[in-house]
Amino acid sequence: MTRTRTVVLAGVGWLVALVFLLPYLQMLFTALKPEHELTRSPGTYLPERWEWSNFADVWSAAPLAQYLQVSLVVSAAATLVTLACALPAAYYTARNRFRGRGAFLLLVLVTQMFAPTALVVGIFREMVALDLTDTLMALILVNAAFNLPFCVWILHGYFSSIPRELEEAAFLDGAGRMGALTRVTLPVSLPGVVTAVVYTFIAAWNEYVVALTVTSSPDRRPLTVAIPSFVTQYQANWHFLFAASLIAIVPVVILFVFVERYLIGGLTAGSVK
Repeated sequence: MTRTRTVVLAGVGWLVALVFLLPYLQMLFTALKPEHELTRSPGTYLPERWEWSNFADVWSAAPLAQYLQVSLVVSAAATLVTLACALPAAYYTARNRFRGRGAFLLLVLVTQMFAPTALVVGIFREMVALDLTDTLMALILVNAAFNLPFCVWILHGYFSSIPRELEEAAFLDGAGRMGALTRVTLPVSLPGVVTAVVYTFIAAWNEYVVALTVTSSPDRRPLTVAIPSFVTQYQANWHFLFAASLIAIVPVVILFVFVERYLIGGLTAGSVK
């Protein structure tokens, strides 16, 4: 009975995985088609001739390396800024009871309801006032601001689940507040920190509306804004669009490979005490 249940669950798991992977397989097959096959009617699911050179040609069809560099810089910098602000805020609210603490945490949660699309006009005006339009700093600050509430919330839950006795033992050994935080609390809370890093990096990597609004120079635009330029009113390079889209997925997949083991613990942080 146990073996049958295991086989059934494994089969269901593979079926669900296949459903989620099908769009990516379709992207791969489209990226490997020659240009004349993309406009054929009726179309075919698999390429009749596999054009592996499309993945090499896309780098010369557009400055893809430059767009990739911008996305990496913005995502990494936004993640660092978010962590620098979220860690002390979450730690303080988890370890101290102060007037307005509940209202502050509620406000942090409520800010997650606002999408960048709804605030894009105000964001653009603010960037103009700060003379930050068409700069990477604008993208870094906006992405950090929008991801900060979630990171504060999840890290607050994780810090709250860590027993105070661990830090008190460090105090008895002569460690200060900062020493207890860096040597005891942060190592224990690593899954929560990793979850915040992954969430922030992916959210910044996928951001489109603000990047499209506040940047205009090609050398300051991330991949999310650059990829749609393969399909315009006058040309439709669908094979390059899907090839570039698959290339854009690679950094996120690499990140998941390195941090996957920490994610489950981080996502369930604070659920039990």
